[in-house]
Amino acid sequence: MKAPLYTIEILRLAASLPDPHPLDRVDGSARERSPACGSIVSTKVQLGADGRVEAISQEVSACAFGQASAALVSNNAVGRAPAEVEAALGGLADWLAGKSDGPGEWPGLATLAPARSRKSRHGAILLPFRSLLAAIGKGR
Repeated sequence: MKAPLYTIEILRLAASLPDPHPLDRVDGSARERSPACGSIVSTKVQLGADGRVEAISQEVSACAFGQASAALVSNNAVGRAPAEVEAALGGLADWLAGKSDGPGEWPGLATLAPARSRKSRHGAILLPFRSLLAAIGKGR
């Protein structure tokens, strides 16, 4: 029997994605779209003087995997430096592509393992990280 693509954990994560909300200050924003699936993630960030994320708000139009990935970004972005987000994106991309055995240090990414064999889902999973990194870059 084939394992389900959308596990209970993935669906729970997707459902836990916070609604977009106003930030005290928007230091950077980005809207990224995946050409492979049409998913869109818009991210706004408030940054500290050291460039670390102080607050994040996302608007997400994506499949359950994209929403779950966005929830993991939202839940773990605060306090992160740009280099940490870049490393997370690289590690996740390598894992999805089969170039590494693990998804890296970002908490919860192993939950997305059922999508590793579904290349069509990779763009949606990477999108929240790309959007966050772009928003941070525009805020510097």
